[in-house]
Amino acid sequence: MEYSWGHNRRYNAYSNYFQKYLGERIQKLSIDAGFTCPNRDGKLGIGGCTYCNNNAFNPSYCDSKKSVSQQIREGIEFHKKRYRRANKYLAYFQPYSNTYADLSKLKQIYYESLEFPEIIGIVIGTRPDCIDDEKLEFFSELSKSYYIIIEYGIESCYNRTLKRINRKHSFEQSVEAIEKTAKLGIKTGGHIIFGLPGESREEMMNEASILSKLPLDNIKFHQLQIIKGTQMAIDFANNPESFNLFTLNEYIDFICEFISYLKPEIVIERFAGEVPPRFLAGPNWGLFRNDQILNMIEKKLSEKKIWQGKYFNPL
Repeated sequence: MEYSWGHNRRYNAYSNYFQKYLGERIQKLSIDAGFTCPNRDGKLGIGGCTYCNNNAFNPSYCDSKKSVSQQIREGIEFHKKRYRRANKYLAYFQPYSNTYADLSKLKQIYYESLEFPEIIGIVIGTRPDCIDDEKLEFFSELSKSYYIIIEYGIESCYNRTLKRINRKHSFEQSVEAIEKTAKLGIKTGGHIIFGLPGESREEMMNEASILSKLPLDNIKFHQLQIIKGTQMAIDFANNPESFNLFTLNEYIDFICEFISYLKPEIVIERFAGEVPPRFLAGPNWGLFRNDQILNMIEKKLSEKKIWQGKYFNPL
């Protein structure tokens, strides 16, 4: 069976999307440009999000002590050895909030990354309260010549959760930023975390219909993982019963049902987060890699005879 996204996988897969969009494999290069966040530097708060320790997610070549150009050169060499089929790259500005600076600094950083002929676009990870009309106009102009996507950390659709994890922004701000970005023709992405403290499974499931109302192009799902050195690790140690963490089998069942309610036009980039075991301070799923988890999800979708958007209600 071929689905509305043009292939026979049971969800709108990122890898297939890019193969169709550009006709070849594309690899992301993570870059740490030395940004911070307004809930970290004192503008809105200190300490950052309670779950956040970016060291758990960065590859070795991704280091703010190095220039953007050096990180790109080292990243290309790293990926040439690991993924020999990739010849084109997206510069992925990942750690912290990568629009949290004056426009002049943003232009310097992003123009530098686009000087490399291998870089065909940029992925910008940021917060919805770190964007404004002037910055969006800049990215809109860039998007006429390059693949540009702004990934917003939504994390939850519930303000009480956002407050509890020290996000210091509201879901309404996420909606506003995503709608403004999409209106200017810039691709939009979102991140959502499942298992945040205080949220029931039913509330998490209901986020499928909430997110489907947004003009999102891409989405990434993460299961909550308790990372060493974070405030959440302390919270978990003191009050573990307030968390609703998933076992691997529970998560596979959940995410399969979740995407059956998700708008089929949204491209799914990631189903689960992957953190080196040495960083984990709570329950973990063992040594399963993301590709193995993906195979389990695809098998479960087939067994359940469901697919992304099967139960999606556009009304």
